[in-house]
Amino acid sequence: MQRAVSIATALCLLAGFAQADDRTWVEKSNEHAQLVLGAFAELAPEGAGSMGVDGLDENITDLSPGFQDRATETIERILAELEARLADETDLKVRQDLGILIKSAKDTLYTQELEDKYMLPYMNVSQSIFGGLRGLIDPQVSRDRYPAAVVRMEKYAGLVGGYEPFTELAKQMSMEKFGDDSLVGPYRDEVEQDLERAETFVTGIEELLAGTDLQGWEGTYETLAGQMRDYNDWVRAEILPRTRDDYRIPAVMYQDALKNWGVEATPEALIEQATKGYMDIRNEMEALAPLVAKKFDYRTNDYREVIALLKKNGGIDGDKLLDHYHAVLRDIEEIIIREKLVSLPDRDAGIRIASAAETARQPAPHLQPPRLIGNTGEYPFFVIPLMEQNEDGSWPQTDDTYEAGAWTLTAHEARPGHEMQFSSIVESGVSITRAVFAFNSANVEGWGLYAEAIVRPYLPIEGQLISLQYRLMRAARMYLDPMLNLGLITPEEAKRLIMEDIGIGESWAQNEVERYTYRMPGQATAYYYGYNKMQALRAQVELKLQGAFDQQAFHDFVLDQGMLPPDILKAAVMDEFVPSQLN
Repeated sequence: MQRAVSIATALCLLAGFAQADDRTWVEKSNEHAQLVLGAFAELAPEGAGSMGVDGLDENITDLSPGFQDRATETIERILAELEARLADETDLKVRQDLGILIKSAKDTLYTQELEDKYMLPYMNVSQSIFGGLRGLIDPQVSRDRYPAAVVRMEKYAGLVGGYEPFTELAKQMSMEKFGDDSLVGPYRDEVEQDLERAETFVTGIEELLAGTDLQGWEGTYETLAGQMRDYNDWVRAEILPRTRDDYRIPAVMYQDALKNWGVEATPEALIEQATKGYMDIRNEMEALAPLVAKKFDYRTNDYREVIALLKKNGGIDGDKLLDHYHAVLRDIEEIIIREKLVSLPDRDAGIRIASAAETARQPAPHLQPPRLIGNTGEYPFFVIPLMEQNEDGSWPQTDDTYEAGAWTLTAHEARPGHEMQFSSIVESGVSITRAVFAFNSANVEGWGLYAEAIVRPYLPIEGQLISLQYRLMRAARMYLDPMLNLGLITPEEAKRLIMEDIGIGESWAQNEVERYTYRMPGQATAYYYGYNKMQALRAQVELKLQGAFDQQAFHDFVLDQGMLPPDILKAAVMDEFVPSQLN
């Protein structure tokens, strides 16, 4: 992954919002956080603008020569200022927030250092430009901001004074390093897949603009589309020959990736923990499958065969998906209220179907967060990938399109999972740092998997089986990802296990292997890792409180803390929540 993209991504995780709060410490903390917001706006304005920083809608990332050095200098300057402020700060919570900011800045610099040392810069321009325009043209974005997308497009195309074509700058960023034989090129399969999907992003931009009432953009689009296609031809000619055949990144970079995703463990420790958990979960599935088989009169007790029959007999047509997921969400909300699992907001959760370009960008169900700065009532959306009808009029069936699987997916992405996480951030008024600067996959995805677990006992028995299957998949991630990156298993062996032992379909299994090997090495381990942290925390709180434990109060408190990593969340729970329940 190229350094330019990693800088933008890392800083994106350091972006937050200003939420009104009458606590003095929050106001003081937010003043420090504005320092990082300023850097984010300077280096990655598209990302900062999409999260709500004002005045950036027409700005684009400056990839002109020296971009990497400018980014490093900016982060080093911010780090020095944050450390100086920490020395003068006496408030305990503000000091904690400053510590989070300082750690994030140091981690970002270290990651940049590794990428600069080992990796040849390469940029997926088609996806980057589409993302920059998609952030402005969205149903939740005010129509008044849409014209800025045309200005931004003109700048990408180099049609504005002082701007060179974005594609040419991306080429230069790579070509500057072509002579350094010590650098490792991107993985061949990654580049080939980027090229395969590139045209979907090019045409997706046209679809975005055509779906508005904007005028006069056609000529600019044609220029930009031509540049993007030319860039993709250049990638075929210049980047593909420099790609590597081995998906593995240097070991030091993989360990760094784990840390950046919030996983504070060695690959070997992850394998040990996850393989044990995998066997425990599989044993539960083997015990539950006969009960599901009896309910549906299936002539098998093998959980793999039972799952296959649930998919075959419970498929949902693509044109009925949205209505079905809304119905499942209503049923889950009834469970949440009846069982007093967590306090529900007094509004509906959003669910929608993705466009073709969005599906190419993110082919799995996911949550689309709202902007977090200057939010005026926008909330998250659970986004379901677009399904294309077959030529014979039938609909393809996937792991996301059958009735028994819809329960757990809805609990994870919507309620009580990610939708409630991000909604709580918008509504609770935590500090910028605790809302987003402390963000990592372990705290976000750990809650999502934990949310599945607290709902599971109340689901139909077939939904409970699939919930365990999803948990089995997360445990497998935590050992397959490091095993692949340590060279202990092949991609083919990993895919076979996912399909044959876990019962996952070919498309999802392929996405999993791509994710572990070159899309996001290390990230997939965060689900089960974060889930284990949440389960351990709950057990420890129950031991402390015994009969005074109130799960609804506990879950509400956890959500109100923002995106805290596991260790800081534990400190907050033990130092604040537990004493409050004992008084």
